[in-house]
Amino acid sequence: MKRNIVSIDQDKCIGCGLCTRACQEGAIQLVNGKATLIRDDYCDGLGKCLPHCPVDAIAIVEREAASFDHDAAQQHRESQAAASDAGCSGCAGSKPQVLQAQAEVASAAAPTGAMQSQLRHWPVQIQLAPLTAPYFDGANLLVAADCAAYAHGNFHSRFMRNRVPLIGCPKLDPVDYAEKLTEIIRRNNIKSVTIVRMEVPCCGGLERAAVNALQASGKFIPWQVVTLSVQGDVVDSI
Repeated sequence: MKRNIVSIDQDKCIGCGLCTRACQEGAIQLVNGKATLIRDDYCDGLGKCLPHCPVDAIAIVEREAASFDHDAAQQHRESQAAASDAGCSGCAGSKPQVLQAQAEVASAAAPTGAMQSQLRHWPVQIQLAPLTAPYFDGANLLVAADCAAYAHGNFHSRFMRNRVPLIGCPKLDPVDYAEKLTEIIRRNNIKSVTIVRMEVPCCGGLERAAVNALQASGKFIPWQVVTLSVQGDVVDSI
């Protein structure tokens, strides 16, 4: 049958992944670094992904395609969610890892006086983080703007030491982090939450998401917000 369906220009696609997150049916995935429609019957043809593409690589076209199968798409999304909870989202780079041992080996081999990374787990992006992981147990959680580490020269030793960082940018990610953070806080024994944001207005979304997550989790956990200037100075701490 002929119907409206997504068409992706692979030459234009830059592999940012924004469309894969916007597609509620899971019809689009990154394959070899390019957004790809994996099955016609997963795509409803409504084009919710279109406005999220920064390079206009997605269009709705009319062509011969299998009918949209709502039940199959829903089952596919549920399987994706289950894999994500288990830390198996399909991307090798998003597999949860504890980096303590590797960091200690690197430290022993590093030149005297070299600054060492305080990162002890992977992944760190909020969108890629699993909902549960051993490193969340008893963790002091750091929810930070991804710009913060570039602005503040001593970010690792001042903010990341003895904390489990999760980073994000609400202006670039087309989602509300609150839902994901709520589940992480609710499902794990989080001891405290520190929010490090930039002074720019868009970072307010990160702070709101973290605060809303704390409230929605139903837990009473100590938390603080640290605001950095674009020069990297601490301009506010509450």
